[in-house]
Amino acid sequence: MQGYLEAWASSDADQIGALFTEDAEYFTDPFGEPWRGRAGIVAGWLEHADAPDSFTFEWSPLAITPEMSIIEGITRYTAGTVYSNLWVIRFAPNGQAREFIEWWMDQGKPSGSS
Repeated sequence: MQGYLEAWASSDADQIGALFTEDAEYFTDPFGEPWRGRAGIVAGWLEHADAPDSFTFEWSPLAITPEMSIIEGITRYTAGTVYSNLWVIRFAPNGQAREFIEWWMDQGKPSGSS
């Protein structure tokens, strides 16, 4: 998580790439097409990068094994939007992510609201 948070805050391509296997998949939503491969993940990440110091992130693990982690988080943007996050991360034996799936929900727009 520390490496992910550092990469998120810096938007440094090398830090981002170091998190993922060469053939990893990153789903920015669980039902969409993923960013594929390390280069594709870095490109997608940088295309959607957050500005430095524009957010805070609090997290707690729901489950951690050598093969997978499930993380619950809260992202607070300085502009005021707050998101609830759920991440499922599957790891290769070397500790890099081989699959990353995220769910994010805008707390200002709860399900069922118009």
